Amino acid sequence: MASFLYRLGRFSFRRRALVTAVWAAVLVALGAGALTLSGQLSNSVTIPGTESQKAIDQLADRFPEAAAGGATGRVVISTPGDITDANGQAAIAGLVKGLKDAPKVAGVVDPLQVQAISPDKHVALAQVSYRVPGFELTDADREGLMAAADAAKAAGYTVDFGGDAVQAMPATNATEGLGVAVAAVVLIITFGSLLAAGIPLLTALIGVGIGMAGITTASGFLELNTNTPVLALMIGLAVGIDYALFIVSRYRHELTIGRDPEEAAGRATGTAGSAVVFAGLTVIIALAGLTVVGIPFLGEMGIAAAITVAIAVVIALTLLPAILGFAGGKLAGGKIRLRRKESTTTHGERWAKFVARHRIPVLIAAIAGLAIVAVPAASMQLGLPNDSTAAPDTTQRKAYDTVARSFGEGANGPLVIVVDLSGSTDRQAALQQAAAGIGGLPERPIVTPPKTNRAGDLALLTVIPKSGPSSTATEDLVSDIRGLNAGLGSATGASLAVTGQTAANIDVSEKLADAMLPYLALIVGLAFLLLMLVFRSIVVPLKATLGFLGSVVATFGAVVAVFQWGWLTDLLGVKTTGPIMSMLPILLIGVLFGLAMDYQVFLVTRMREEYVHGADPQQAMVTGFRHGSRVVVAAALIMISVFAGFVLAESSLIQSIGFALAFGVLVDAFVIRMTIVPALMSLLGRGAWWLPKWLDRVLPDVDVEGEKLAKQLDAPDERELVDATK
Repeated sequence: MASFLYRLGRFSFRRRALVTAVWAAVLVALGAGALTLSGQLSNSVTIPGTESQKAIDQLADRFPEAAAGGATGRVVISTPGDITDANGQAAIAGLVKGLKDAPKVAGVVDPLQVQAISPDKHVALAQVSYRVPGFELTDADREGLMAAADAAKAAGYTVDFGGDAVQAMPATNATEGLGVAVAAVVLIITFGSLLAAGIPLLTALIGVGIGMAGITTASGFLELNTNTPVLALMIGLAVGIDYALFIVSRYRHELTIGRDPEEAAGRATGTAGSAVVFAGLTVIIALAGLTVVGIPFLGEMGIAAAITVAIAVVIALTLLPAILGFAGGKLAGGKIRLRRKESTTTHGERWAKFVARHRIPVLIAAIAGLAIVAVPAASMQLGLPNDSTAAPDTTQRKAYDTVARSFGEGANGPLVIVVDLSGSTDRQAALQQAAAGIGGLPERPIVTPPKTNRAGDLALLTVIPKSGPSSTATEDLVSDIRGLNAGLGSATGASLAVTGQTAANIDVSEKLADAMLPYLALIVGLAFLLLMLVFRSIVVPLKATLGFLGSVVATFGAVVAVFQWGWLTDLLGVKTTGPIMSMLPILLIGVLFGLAMDYQVFLVTRMREEYVHGADPQQAMVTGFRHGSRVVVAAALIMISVFAGFVLAESSLIQSIGFALAFGVLVDAFVIRMTIVPALMSLLGRGAWWLPKWLDRVLPDVDVEGEKLAKQLDAPDERELVDATK
């Protein structure tokens, strides 16, 4: 591995114009594809095989006029006076007419006809159904919906809109660029050189540009979730900068000890590049593993992000040495002096020696701190975003609050009951039993009169719970309704299923929760094998994965404290609190595991390099920490900065992902990797590198530390090897 990468680095250095031109051509080609072939992104969250999705498919096949799979909108018109007086009725009539004329609308439920008027007669609720799903609605379609309220607003009425019909696509904004700006500052401080700091940023931006252009081009052929490019951007920026940082740091080290630039590029790519390859593989395994949990939108997000990481790795191994070729020996020393000249003993070395001397107290303090931060995780409540989680000043949140106040929270999340009557001999009796059974449940929900299809073999019942769509009481109601199916079938031959946005969200949340442990076992198992191959040890991969679990639980605790309990929301700019996004835990596990293993590889490979070159375990730990800690600190600060920038996004999902990843990296890098890991390495000594002899013979030697490469290059015939690479 190291020898191959050494040759690749030297080739890219020498043929820098060719390598740069190839990558430029790839970027231009994909950019052109993104401009001409891009398609519409989807914000739908569906999982095939769930009861709610099967019911939607059944309705689309046998009851298409119900438009059950289309977007829905709730239009709330209110006034301090009587909404049912002559002026109010005229305003409602004009509003309903305008809604019917809006683009792609399938039907409108007139609140005057169905008496959807609040008891105090101040509020009326109109329901809008669309022929297409919410993600197919354009901004023009949403503007057409909003325009229907212009006349009523001009007459002095308040009109607000809710439902998935008005949920625009989450987008990135300029504030997220703050993370990149902070990363630039960290690089300048680390290298003391604008040129050296600019190279990792340049290669990372090129890699992200290629990845994002590829995703945009693919959206013209595939239905991609709207959060797919956001995750790819987030991960691609972070790892792209970090991987380049690691190789550039090694390149400068080789220059300072007298290597010529081409040889320095080759050795940096052969040694640091090997660590980048395996660090990248752990991230790719974690992200690609999302495909096996049976959740399509998570799988596509994982694949897109994994491809972006793979691009970052290849760019670090090819384009980066080429750019180093243009820079030559100019990176040998920093010209910007931001601090006094360092003493021979670095901060990293002093910290490592302190941890080694006080390893037991340090371990106890670190583990206790993780346990305290993790406490809120026990109260985690999962759910999917709805209008109740929108910002307080949005029309969606205003509509939700008005409906909850005037009609009860359940009116914001009605359940749709699909009754299949094809197997019943007395369809009317079957419908009556289904409605009576639902209405007689302990929750006492409201059941509306049924609607049947033209064939009369499929009926719809709308059930309005008393509790809100994110409430555990509503989850219990859905479970209780589904529990009536067996009795209904045995008595009448009919069957029922629960669907609608609220039921679909419950099904998705349950499926995600069920998939979490199998997914965790998969990626931990695969990464354990990979790390055992890298470190040729059983203990090091074991403590790496156990440390990751500690950082994940602590991160869950912090996420619950902020996004569910509401701690520090003003400081962080979080506008709403509520259940944690259902997809966040499994997504966090995948992404954070890969990133955590990055730091494990970057830090501990240098310790192993010292150990295999003859240093005793204690000295190997201190020396390896001294060389690797500064780069790991810079890399962690860069990742934290990039992820923290996404906390300023408008989407609550993107906010929570950004915060979770930033906090997770903070804990994993500084508590796990830079505190617990050196303490354990010092405590275990030679036992940290124990590997059974039979396993040592079976495992292939991938030479991540470049030991074989160093022996070849430092041998008397080094010149012959160098010449052979030309």
